[in-house]
Amino acid sequence: MKILVPISRIFVGILFIISGFIKLNDPLGFSYKLQEYFSAEVLNITFLEPYALAISIIVVVFEVVLGVFLLIGYKPKFTVWSLLIMIVFFTFLTFYSAYFDKVKDCGCFGDALKLTPWESFSKDVVLLVFVIILFVGKSYISQLFKPLLTSLIALLSFIASLAFGYHVLTHLPSIDFRAYKIGDNLLTNMSTPDNAPKAVQEFTWIFDVNGTQKAIVTDGSYPEVNGDYISVETKVIKQGYQPSILDFSIETETEDLTEDFLMNEKLVMVVSYSLESAETEGLEKLKSFYENAKSKGYTVIGLSASGNDAKENIKSSFGLGFEFYLCDEKALKTVVRSNPGILILDRGTVKQKVHWSDIDNLDL
Repeated sequence: MKILVPISRIFVGILFIISGFIKLNDPLGFSYKLQEYFSAEVLNITFLEPYALAISIIVVVFEVVLGVFLLIGYKPKFTVWSLLIMIVFFTFLTFYSAYFDKVKDCGCFGDALKLTPWESFSKDVVLLVFVIILFVGKSYISQLFKPLLTSLIALLSFIASLAFGYHVLTHLPSIDFRAYKIGDNLLTNMSTPDNAPKAVQEFTWIFDVNGTQKAIVTDGSYPEVNGDYISVETKVIKQGYQPSILDFSIETETEDLTEDFLMNEKLVMVVSYSLESAETEGLEKLKSFYENAKSKGYTVIGLSASGNDAKENIKSSFGLGFEFYLCDEKALKTVVRSNPGILILDRGTVKQKVHWSDIDNLDL
């Protein structure tokens, strides 16, 4: 235990801080993931969906401070019990997600590192082993500093975590890991290179041959067999190349205008995944911004998943002279963590991106 506890302490503490900080950098994104878990299709606890953002902040702040508590040796009994409860809960969640194939990405490391459900579960099992070691050997966890300094560091870690979470919520994530970050080209991120690796699939064909079912495996070609076809099952052996952007579009009810707009040298995109829930203060800032951008030669468009009635109502209520086009809600939530949010693009390349509260900082 004298050897295992310090190793486990460092490993678990650092991992909790890194994992928590990545999610604290984007608490809104983590809240979207929690809403997915709370939905009727997964855990069916839909009454928690309205509180997803508050829960996400509590969880990620707690995750960061527990990592700090463990490393500095602050209140070992409370820290280890909290770590055990948290990791048991997450292990159950990732197992449920993997076994029932409910959520494709657990969100453990936000958008920085994508893990499959079974990879997430395996990671939590390993962590659980280390946390159990800490639980059994908690008497070997000592404070690194004097009690007063240890308490001060613990308090400061809590305050700093809350302050950082508030900052990214009222602006944008300090580090953007998504395919819409400043400097990325959306056209490039949506395309598939000619030499990109293709998916490798295995086809299992079932035939009735003289009254006996026979299975034949091919790479996709129809087998030559004297029998009656019954069914076929496909299995992906190796995933092929997938563009980092799959579901982004700029559409009307009849046309796809994505490429037309993204080829524009001076394009402003006002993004609101839901106009019904958009921040009123943010919408109020759009009229003067739109007029300023238009006077400087920019093409200004809106993107929303809301219906036509909501779009016309918002345009009329706030005096907006630009059109709102259709895009998938989940895609728009990924584009910018603000409702509304604003992007400036040059031929598909993101030059600037801001939260509505920072709209005055845009350089036109």
